[in-house]
Amino acid sequence: MNLNGEWDFGVGPARRFDRSIVVPFAPQSRLSGIGDWEETDVVWYRRRFNAFGSPRLMLHFGAVDHRATVWVNGEEVGRHEGGHTAFSFDVAPFVRDQDNELVVRAEDPVGDKSIPRGKQRTEGMGAPWFYTPTTGIWQTVWLEPMHHGGIESMRIQPNLDAGAVEFEIVGGGRKQVVATLDGRPAGRWSGDADAGRIALTEVRPWTPERPHLYGLEVSSEKDHVSSYFGLRKVEAKGGRFLLNGEPYVQRLVLDQGYFPGGLLTAASDGALRRDIEVAKAMGFNGARKHQKVEDPRWLYWADTLGFLVWAEMPCFHASSPEACARLEAEWRERVVRDRGHPSIVAWVPVNETMGLKDLQPVKLADYLMRLRALTSELDGERLVMSNDGWQHATSDLCTLHDYAAADVLSRRYSNLESAIEAGAREQPPYLEGYAYRGEPVVVSEFGGVALEGGAFGYTKAAGANELLETYREMVEALMQPGPVEGFCYTQLTDIEEEQNGLLTFDRRPKVDPALVRPITETPKASS
Repeated sequence: MNLNGEWDFGVGPARRFDRSIVVPFAPQSRLSGIGDWEETDVVWYRRRFNAFGSPRLMLHFGAVDHRATVWVNGEEVGRHEGGHTAFSFDVAPFVRDQDNELVVRAEDPVGDKSIPRGKQRTEGMGAPWFYTPTTGIWQTVWLEPMHHGGIESMRIQPNLDAGAVEFEIVGGGRKQVVATLDGRPAGRWSGDADAGRIALTEVRPWTPERPHLYGLEVSSEKDHVSSYFGLRKVEAKGGRFLLNGEPYVQRLVLDQGYFPGGLLTAASDGALRRDIEVAKAMGFNGARKHQKVEDPRWLYWADTLGFLVWAEMPCFHASSPEACARLEAEWRERVVRDRGHPSIVAWVPVNETMGLKDLQPVKLADYLMRLRALTSELDGERLVMSNDGWQHATSDLCTLHDYAAADVLSRRYSNLESAIEAGAREQPPYLEGYAYRGEPVVVSEFGGVALEGGAFGYTKAAGANELLETYREMVEALMQPGPVEGFCYTQLTDIEEEQNGLLTFDRRPKVDPALVRPITETPKASS
């Protein structure tokens, strides 16, 4: 039962409901029905529902920023901290058949910079790089009836080299597992164990160009779960990024996931899909989802349409032991949730030392390496960046941010030595005690071209033709013979005062995507 829609709403420390709001949109957004927002630390939500006749009734929240306390019929059923990750409670013991009251208190302290917020604006973190914040419920809320003894969790681990899929399925007793491809059986397994393996009868790798997905149907006495997986492998070897064992140039676009009317929440599932479709129409084969843990539906579309994803963690704005622990805990939750998506090829726990600039280099390196170790422990199948942009510790890619003009980019990235030196313009590319080890070089931020008359952009263009030509010169500079093996252009859309997108905020192209595509797909010149 989807619980999105109109809820009672109130603001302030005392429980009250004197307004209404449309969930899952944050009160700062127009689509919430409020929009005229005053900053506050606490908001309240209430709605009524009828229950299923079920031994277990899971209440799911996609995301609530930042701390949530939940009551059903006056009884507290649980709490969660972390504004970007999902959580659930079994509310069956608290419900009756008819007219149940669900209340949520969300606390998001405005002045607390130790909370991972990403690009949400706070004091000292103003425009143009920071945007309207989000408070409270901002992803879907739903109820799911379940049985005791059913399937609790499932992890799918495809193995392209072996042409097989391994899985861990907790709960459910004896299970039957069927892999399918294009609706045809591609392998079976049955047993009482919580782990198993299927050797696939047909092997089709997943790529952005051919995003083959296998279905996985799991049945037990009390449950049936449908899922999917993609066979693909990512590696960094010999200075190249390899997809399924072959060199592959990542042509990414920076996507910050802000939407018209809904801010961090897309107006519809179709809006999530269209962002990927228009990026692919412009020749991009992936996106760096910047400073946001996106709705899993966007990852579903990336899997389905064929789109590489760098998954990044929103930063806090001031470091402290509590801030570091909060980020680490929430990062763990998101990696576990999203590690099954074939589209995700890289994890980015930290960007540009954001929120960590006051740490001494040794402590910074220790924290970066701790996050790297945690990420690799949770998921050893993807690349892990230590600190995207600069001040790397050990990292699977050497990622550099550079908003210079095309002629400067051409000089800097003509050879490896000058490329690494270029990374030292703002901060050194590597922390003391760490150095380049032959990892692929990716310019993971560049461009930022705005049209004259607009608000902020790193570079200005007099019109669409000049924007297109500037983009061409920049891409050609990076794709010349030299060390660069991929890029990420800033950015997909305008956002508030930062107007350097290839699309306006309401998704109108500034340049015909058909003209952008051949530039984005400029072949990498051989050395």
